[in-house]
Amino acid sequence: MAGPAPTPILKDELDIVIPTIRNLDFLEMWRPFFEPYHLIIVQDGDPSKTIAVPKGFDYELYNRNDINRILGPKASCISFKDSACRCFGYMVSKKKYIYTIDDDCFVAKDPSGKDINALEQHIKNLLSPSTPFFFNTLYDPYRDGADFVRGYPFSLRHGTPTAVSHGLWMNIPDYDAPTQLVKPLERNTRYVDAVLTIPKGTLFPMCGMNLGFNRELIGPAMYFGLMGDGQPIGRYDDMWAGWCVKTGLPYIWHSKASNPFVNLKKEYKGIFWQEEIIPFFQSATLSKEATTVQQCYIELSKQVKESLGKVDPYFQKLADAMVTWIEAWDELNPTTSNAESAVPNGAAK
Repeated sequence: MAGPAPTPILKDELDIVIPTIRNLDFLEMWRPFFEPYHLIIVQDGDPSKTIAVPKGFDYELYNRNDINRILGPKASCISFKDSACRCFGYMVSKKKYIYTIDDDCFVAKDPSGKDINALEQHIKNLLSPSTPFFFNTLYDPYRDGADFVRGYPFSLRHGTPTAVSHGLWMNIPDYDAPTQLVKPLERNTRYVDAVLTIPKGTLFPMCGMNLGFNRELIGPAMYFGLMGDGQPIGRYDDMWAGWCVKTGLPYIWHSKASNPFVNLKKEYKGIFWQEEIIPFFQSATLSKEATTVQQCYIELSKQVKESLGKVDPYFQKLADAMVTWIEAWDELNPTTSNAESAVPNGAAK
């Protein structure tokens, strides 16, 4: 007789955050992997629309009315009509870890045809150290069958805590609009069985559609900015957060290619601005007096206003929103004892 099923890893320590404007039928294919976990669904767009969630999932759902009710005037820092609204889910969660996924992302298969449990791989990544200070030519030295190679400093082999686990995508690549237009039929069919650490000092374009992170470690810095309705830019929300927090495997199946012409309208200013944004982040430094994530983020917001505010007034508005975000985060996440902070999420009302 079979024994009881093993408890899923981090079942009570991880929330799955999903931004959406549609019924979440896609959860059926993820049921074997997601059903044990708590979902935080952030509904974008028309709050009067009913979002259908398959039965059996434990979830709470927030729409724009809920966001306005909970945050009051500070709700201005949460984007509208853009997937950047997902960061509200990060704010209301009380768990140590977050996994976020888009509703057009399906279960991918490995070369043997087996379904890939992307969440499980993210959890493994987050629970394993990273090696940002010295590159290991066997990639992840903590993986079964690998180790540190000859010449790797023993003083660095303990690694550092992993803050972000960045997954990839089969099928539709995460291209910008000009590349989409030039390569409309291109698909990613390459499955690379590897996990590696992005080196210290190296920036990368973070994508929020298949992403895990340690909320306890960097949560206040995972702000996806001001995007979408009323803003001059879109589709840079996740990259902005990635550039702010950046001081593999696993794959999902990205099913739907977004409209490149719509994307170009959202991105065109960002395509120019990123040539100023990236050098800014490459040279940004923080003072030794900033000892918490919140303090670091406030310092960064001042530098954004001073340096990038000269590029466009939007960045002055964004810098103010960064401060508002931290104020709202601290209001919903006051410093408490470990026992109090372990209280599970409640349902949205």
